[in-house]
Amino acid sequence: VQLQASGGGLVQAGDSLRLSCAASGLAFSVYTLGWFRQAPGKEREFVAAISWIAGNRYYSDSLKGRFTISRDNAKNTVYLQMNSLKFEDTAVYYCAADGGRRTLIPRTRGEYDHWGQGTQVTVSS
Repeated sequence: VQLQASGGGLVQAGDSLRLSCAASGLAFSVYTLGWFRQAPGKEREFVAAISWIAGNRYYSDSLKGRFTISRDNAKNTVYLQMNSLKFEDTAVYYCAADGGRRTLIPRTRGEYDHWGQGTQVTVSS
């Protein structure tokens, strides 16, 4: 299984970015996909997830309204659209996949089976 995250970069506060994560080696349509992020000196934190069930979505409360997660099962890709970026959004962003077919969307690191390598997002103030 491979998850390849891309789309990070250096942007200014208020800009937008769309991250992509292309998956291979798994039955993508029955996996829940998530995004996490880790800022320097901080724990990795949950950002958003999209379920294998009807594309149900769940977001970190602090990010709801600015970030949107989506998936394209035909392309085995999950996206994270990030709008109105803030300096505090600076982090390495990781995509992850959970094949547990859970009813409740997983929001902790331990619930995910596979991880991508991360893509750096830097927001200048």
